Amino acid sequence: MQRVFEELSTPHKHGVLLTPGEGEYYDCPNVFRHNGRWWMLFVSTKDHKGYETELAVSDDLLHWEKLGKVLSFREQGWDRWQADGSIALYDTEWGGSASIGTHDGKYWMSYFGGDKPGYETDPLSIGMAWTDDPTEAEEWTRYEENPVLAPTDPEARPFERATLYKSHIIRDETESLGAPLVMFYNGKQEGKWIERIGVAVSDDMKSWRRYGDAPVIDNLKGISGDPQIIRMGDLWVMVYFGAGWKPGIGAFDTFACSHDLVDWTRWDGPNLIEPSEPWDKTFAHKPWMLKYDGVVYHFYCGVGEAGRTIALATSKDLSEEGEGN
Repeated sequence: MQRVFEELSTPHKHGVLLTPGEGEYYDCPNVFRHNGRWWMLFVSTKDHKGYETELAVSDDLLHWEKLGKVLSFREQGWDRWQADGSIALYDTEWGGSASIGTHDGKYWMSYFGGDKPGYETDPLSIGMAWTDDPTEAEEWTRYEENPVLAPTDPEARPFERATLYKSHIIRDETESLGAPLVMFYNGKQEGKWIERIGVAVSDDMKSWRRYGDAPVIDNLKGISGDPQIIRMGDLWVMVYFGAGWKPGIGAFDTFACSHDLVDWTRWDGPNLIEPSEPWDKTFAHKPWMLKYDGVVYHFYCGVGEAGRTIALATSKDLSEEGEGN
């Protein structure tokens, strides 16, 4: 665990990469490489109306240009006011290609959606969407049979019967859980607000079945959420954020390790990132991590003096190579 912590360590906070406009919040960065450039899916909300998913591009991982929306509000439907997207089939190999794969010839994302306006208004469910080109700032096609997972499903487990949040889908070539596609997501229980991370599996990206009777990450109180799965040799690593279960820290990023995607050992040492700077003095959380050209990049949501922004920390001081804009 100590070796993994040292490998993931990003002590140099580079700063804010994307700053929202008046009344806007940015959240949940997902970064991948495609056709020689870097792309970021992130979500936005204005005046707490609801989530939409947007696309940005970069040539150096430090300077980003917003391109437009890929999941927008709809006139009607189960996801009219909420559409918070997460890229699927990202290359999990640590220090690997950072590319995204296809299924059935298409690029995919999972997203949580809802039909009520406001900030993450319950209930929220998970749907699927796809595109032929993930670099175009155009609406992705949403699966007509959405949602694929909902808190009202008869098979929903107790920890997820209020709302389903952020999800992350990987491809497991060994099918160790009985299917090639594995989704990790955080769910909220009814009653007292507690979020835990559970697992579902699929053979076709459209029909999902829950795996196991219990969550795989449970810190007993507060929030454990926004998982990203990384492969380090024969070890699976999950980076995720916590809130409400470490005294004196608003929100932070941490990790857990597993050999089988089911039994996870949680790190109980120093946080991967936590509030410390003006731009993240309230929250520093919701990780997306990658290693490129020997440098570890830790994208996260920073909440502070600039509002809710997309920020970056790195394993190497990159300040001489350019400042975030």
